[in-house]
Amino acid sequence: MEKNVLMKSIPYFLNLLVPSTKIWIDYDDDVDVLYISLKKPQNANDSIMENNFIYHYRNDQLVGITVLNAKKNFPIS
Repeated sequence: MEKNVLMKSIPYFLNLLVPSTKIWIDYDDDVDVLYISLKKPQNANDSIMENNFIYHYRNDQLVGITVLNAKKNFPIS
């Protein structure tokens, strides 16, 4: 993923209503998947998929987001 794509997506992450002060981001270019962790380790016990986003929860707390087809969801303009 190009650096400017990540930079443009930062406001989206900052607008998330999460009780986390740190965010870990990994990207797998081979499969175009962006992994966002709000807790390390996540220890998620539930996941919900909506469109190309998978939200990972530990009980009621959002602990991570997986973005499928990341380049389509965060296009370079």
